[in-house]
Amino acid sequence: MEALKEMPQAAVHPRAVKRRIALGVGIVALLAALVASASVGAVAIAPGDIVPTLMGNGSVEDYRILCHIRLPRLLTGALTGINLALAGCILQGILKNPLADPGIIGVSSGAGLAAMSIMILLPAQTAFVPLAAFCGAMVAVALVFALSWEHGVRPMRMVLAGVAIAAFFGGAMTALMVFYSDRVQGTVNWMAGGFAGRSWTHVEMVLPYTLIGIAGTLLGSRWLNALQLGEETARSLGVNVARARLVLLVLAALLAASAVSAAGMLGFVGLVVPHIVRLLTGSDFDYLLPAAAIWGATLVTGADAAARTAFAPVEIPVGVFMSFLGAPFFLYLLKKGMKHSA
Repeated sequence: MEALKEMPQAAVHPRAVKRRIALGVGIVALLAALVASASVGAVAIAPGDIVPTLMGNGSVEDYRILCHIRLPRLLTGALTGINLALAGCILQGILKNPLADPGIIGVSSGAGLAAMSIMILLPAQTAFVPLAAFCGAMVAVALVFALSWEHGVRPMRMVLAGVAIAAFFGGAMTALMVFYSDRVQGTVNWMAGGFAGRSWTHVEMVLPYTLIGIAGTLLGSRWLNALQLGEETARSLGVNVARARLVLLVLAALLAASAVSAAGMLGFVGLVVPHIVRLLTGSDFDYLLPAAAIWGATLVTGADAAARTAFAPVEIPVGVFMSFLGAPFFLYLLKKGMKHSA
């Protein structure tokens, strides 16, 4: 027994500790963001009263506010954050480019153009907005693939093609707003990105895509890890590189399109979250993807709560709030990348 006591304990790797911290702190921060989002607003509800109210032991007014306004809104925000963060992780892994996200490579613009076309041209068919957004995202993916293909797909060519596609679809959205200025009022808040007026219908609309996306990304983490080693090494490990990239791109498009259909043009989440999480978990996608999903939900839910209350009674669309947060971060990454390449 004495000999067993004297045996040295296996050292815990510092990276493993950081990964546990990223997941643990992320879960705590997500719970805090959800509670804060449910509590704050025009009518404040004490955090300790949330669960009793939902169980029927609070006021009728508070119950209606929570069930019909705040819970659908915060759940839609959390699911959107998960989808955008996972899409950003996938695209950065495929392209091996730290500046890649659904907005920058054209996926969000393709989804946005298709969704806006339905809302402006066929306002009675808004039930088809998610399907249209996915089709638009897939068109963007197909165009990016076609423009970047030359004896195989090169990540840098995909980024350049994506920027061009994003600019083209962005111009088309502006043209729609100019030609149909009398119908554009309903899409202004959607263009800014936000969750005002979201209902349980939006939760039901996004949830299946989130579940599919989570399952797909966890199953595809092996491909993403292999792609980080280079195409030749990935092939030697039995990965069909072209097929893996296509499947992962379709998955990223599905996640981004569902987020766009629910939240509008909400940018920078897919750019910021993977970088923040990567500092703690490293580049192993087996850990990066779950942590990014948690922190994506945390960031969007917290940002929505802040956007609702920072300038009360005026509510700022969360997309504007995220732009103020994400743009400086993007410039920081750009400057850092230029220093490394110099």
